[in-house]
Amino acid sequence: MLDPQSIPVLINTMTARARAAAHALAAAEDVTKARALHAAAAALRDHAAMILDANVEDVARASDNALSPALIDRLRLDAARLEATATGVAAVAALADPVGQVIDRTIRPNGLALSRVRVPIGVIGIVYESRPNVTADAAALCVRSGNAVILRGGSEAVASNRALHAALVEGLVAGGLPADAVQLVPTTDRAAVGAMLAADGAIDLIIPRGGKSLVARVQAEARVPVLAHLDGVNHVFVHASADPDMARAVVIDAKLRRTGVCGAMETLLIDRAWPHAAALLAALADAGCALRGDAAARALLPAITPAAPSDWDAEYLDSIAAVALVDGLGGALAHIARHGSHHTDAIVAEDERVAERFLAAVDSAIVLWNASTQFADGAEFGLGAEIGIATGRLHARGPVALEGLTTYKWIGRGTGQVRG
Repeated sequence: MLDPQSIPVLINTMTARARAAAHALAAAEDVTKARALHAAAAALRDHAAMILDANVEDVARASDNALSPALIDRLRLDAARLEATATGVAAVAALADPVGQVIDRTIRPNGLALSRVRVPIGVIGIVYESRPNVTADAAALCVRSGNAVILRGGSEAVASNRALHAALVEGLVAGGLPADAVQLVPTTDRAAVGAMLAADGAIDLIIPRGGKSLVARVQAEARVPVLAHLDGVNHVFVHASADPDMARAVVIDAKLRRTGVCGAMETLLIDRAWPHAAALLAALADAGCALRGDAAARALLPAITPAAPSDWDAEYLDSIAAVALVDGLGGALAHIARHGSHHTDAIVAEDERVAERFLAAVDSAIVLWNASTQFADGAEFGLGAEIGIATGRLHARGPVALEGLTTYKWIGRGTGQVRG
């Protein structure tokens, strides 16, 4: 355990090393970054036994500490998940390099040629909990977009994160990039988070990934710009025109495919005019989901637990869903506007006009028609991986991948123009 007084010095040292690495990354050629990430993916596979052993240690400790099954599921790695992580790193390597991409060009009346060109942000700080795959995803995305990254994982995954980080750095160095391109804070002391949040000018962007308390702390204390990933209070609205088989498939997948991911459905809204509501509720309950509903839902399925006011704002991350019957599209939109978290919301409907109104009216980062909310994932969007789902309205929104980790600069090419 580090002396708390030494933590600001530690973070200052790490940021200085990260800045130097960021300069090297910004100048690195596309082929170098891609080669280094392929080497990092290979290192994850080569060190799979070490990584999985470390994860067993973390999972055992989490069980001893009585973490919920959903949180343990987020923490757990197995051979398939680790292979998916390595595949994700390699997929990012195969993506087009965003650095240097020309966003647009214009020629002014005086002949001055202006262009906006993507450039790295610089030094990224990522504070996250539970999910060790974030270590690899964040490293890959930051390196590919030319940024150095400082990772501060949670205490739940400390052994897994250290093993993943060691393998990743081994691969990056073998591929020709500096080891300091990806650094892992060596302490889980909360003071390290505070030091990162205070590092204005040394860290260019902070990205929190975790529960409400973590994100709230980051937003309250940060003197560094924050790209927030808020909770996923996600809704599926089943309209009166919905096909019953499709509605059943979408709702069960949205809730139960993986309950611990941020794209999981937490509230089911059903149009009062839809005649298949009772069958859908029974199917969801039979699939293992505990339901908490309003009076209208409980009238259809008496076994449903009465919903408390807090249920409409809950991110359960478990096999639990709130359910309410609403008055058509207007009722669904009003409920989502009141209780949604601007993450991911979906409608199941055959009526295209209604669906398009829903897509236009819902103010969320991701809005879907006839598809599960579990598609809220960078890989499913063809982005290779994601740093998180941004729920704000500035800079980046939805799955944040390579473009979301760049900014731009203006470049002007003249022929001697002066303003006079």
